[in-house]
Amino acid sequence: MSTARTVLETEEHQALRAAVAALGKRYGRDYMTTVIREGRHTDELWAEAAKLGYLGVNLPEEYGGGGGGMAELSIVLEELGAAGSPLLMMIVSPAICGTVIARFGTEEQKRQWLPGLADGSLTMAFGITEPDAGSNSHRITTTARRDGDDWVLTGRKVFVSGVDIADATLIVGRTEDARSGKLKPCLFIVPRDAPGFGRNQIDMELHAPEKQFELVLDDVRLPSDALVGDEDAGLLQLFAGLNPERIMTAAFGIGMGRFALAKAVEYARTRQVWKAPIGSHQAIAHPLATAHIDLELSRLMMQKAAWLYDEGDDIGAGEAANMAKYAAGEACVKAVDQAVHTLGGNGLTREYGLASLITASRVARIAPVSREMILNYVSHQSLGLPKSY
Repeated sequence: MSTARTVLETEEHQALRAAVAALGKRYGRDYMTTVIREGRHTDELWAEAAKLGYLGVNLPEEYGGGGGGMAELSIVLEELGAAGSPLLMMIVSPAICGTVIARFGTEEQKRQWLPGLADGSLTMAFGITEPDAGSNSHRITTTARRDGDDWVLTGRKVFVSGVDIADATLIVGRTEDARSGKLKPCLFIVPRDAPGFGRNQIDMELHAPEKQFELVLDDVRLPSDALVGDEDAGLLQLFAGLNPERIMTAAFGIGMGRFALAKAVEYARTRQVWKAPIGSHQAIAHPLATAHIDLELSRLMMQKAAWLYDEGDDIGAGEAANMAKYAAGEACVKAVDQAVHTLGGNGLTREYGLASLITASRVARIAPVSREMILNYVSHQSLGLPKSY
């Protein structure tokens, strides 16, 4: 373990990292590729991670969680990713949905959902992106209107992960402010079997156990208690979920980058074409060293973002989480690219398990927000530059 990591992490964090790494090693990339090839889900790994308390490590103890925060949950996802078997739904179910419900849900919502999210028996998806809105969340058109004591939701969502295995989806809709007439964001828990709630799987080139879906909400009627939190605090509640999403996406990218880099280093250390292993040549060694540096720097920013978030500094965490996600996405893509290049033709074979990561690594760059939108955020919020839109 590096000196920097030892200094920045408590003994409990180091123990958690080691334990999750051991779990990941028992499954590894072969498990993940087999699950994908057979069209299954990662049920075995999900169940074991849940049993060991890793899935709900960020959720409150009184509802069956570990009482930790994003610092702990990001360690879990990073180490599983470094072993080649990341659980993408960790970003969605415990990190986004679990956090939002724990912070803003009613007591009944907490009792209904948090124990299951913590022990893995319940899963929740998250729907925010829309076909015509893209990265512009201000253009969300999914609307919720009052009808007596009920809510009625109408709209569409795209690129929603894991809806087929989720017990419910946390939907970002908009309600009309009675005073101003303007639409404001609100969060609703929509059960998977709600009438009018339809889904269509999107045909993706991305090979992953978690499938992507387009959702259609056709006058989905929900009881009043489907609304999470205060109707007037929707934006605050939304960003309470988006910051953990960015932190966890950073963990996802760092873990993937570490896995690819480890494969490349092992190959470069043992592969001999001339008199010495190819890793002795600077043209091979230096790009791998650069990839390692970039991944380590990304982890530092991710740790900062997680610490700020867990300390309750939502504004500081927002800036750091965006930076961490940006840095990790770039580092992941570069690490995977260099790893494949280091192996040459072998990097494109199924045997080494790297080729599929060429597509998968782009996820950390694109989702949940593009690097360009993060640069917009930093230029406006951090540097105070004027907007171009």
